[in-house]
Amino acid sequence: MLAFLLVSFLTLVELNCENLFDCSHDSLKQDIEFTPDGSRHWTRTRFWEKLNHIGQDILSCSKELPDIVALCEIENDSVAHYLTRRSLLRNAGYEYLMTESPDVRGIDVALLYQPSRFRPLCYDVIDVEPISGMRPTRQILHVEGITQALDTIHLFIIHAPSRYGGEHTSRPFRMHVTQKLLEAIKRIDKGNVIVAGDFNDYAESPSLQLLERHGLVNVSKSAKGLYGKAHGTYRYKGEWHSIDHILLTSRMAERVDSVYINDSPFLLEEEKEYGGFRPRRSFSGFRYQRGGFSDHLPLVLRLKFKD
Repeated sequence: MLAFLLVSFLTLVELNCENLFDCSHDSLKQDIEFTPDGSRHWTRTRFWEKLNHIGQDILSCSKELPDIVALCEIENDSVAHYLTRRSLLRNAGYEYLMTESPDVRGIDVALLYQPSRFRPLCYDVIDVEPISGMRPTRQILHVEGITQALDTIHLFIIHAPSRYGGEHTSRPFRMHVTQKLLEAIKRIDKGNVIVAGDFNDYAESPSLQLLERHGLVNVSKSAKGLYGKAHGTYRYKGEWHSIDHILLTSRMAERVDSVYINDSPFLLEEEKEYGGFRPRRSFSGFRYQRGGFSDHLPLVLRLKFKD
């Protein structure tokens, strides 16, 4: 008698949305530039165009609807609500969880998920108390949930401090966030862990190397563009780099089916100064670029689970 082995897949997308702000001023945050009268002249028309472009970006990542989406640079709960309920994603059925961080601009991270494919059991946020010279930064979002194949996984979404002020000066801030992340992971005994986000560091940087020394596998380290154009998720002065990463515990790494960068042609634009292509971003400095998506390209991870 033949036994049939059923295999199910889980698709995760990680994307930095590049300043996905609403156009209302929060008096407790430094977001005045993203208002109609602010320096970026951020109007409702531009906001809704941006929402729909992020939705289009997500939908283009795989043939099937992505099951889980880890988002960075999303301002607040209202933006997440509009993205899942009123943008191009409105019929996709996504629910969401997100942080409410002390970041001075109001930047947060969020998780979109398909309830039929991933069911959260609980979630919490990991506070990162600033060290000397460090501004308040984003919380880390931790979600524990069950996949359709009844596997329990722990998701961590991170947006580490930028390199503002120089890489050497800002490096301790990213290392501090990484230590907080490791402390949280160590409390999970032999769990299935996925870490995704914008680390503002490269695979060879000390923060990513620290995570690998503690047993995490950077499965996105060698990810390339699905269409052969991108050699990283971000392009700076004509050079491709990846500062977005997906790391897994070793037992999860065994489930990887594929990892790639979504470099769909409509997400790219010619880079006249350096040649080649770069992500079709929403802003060039403070100048709004109509038709832009994000200055980052999405990372896509496909995992396989055996029933």
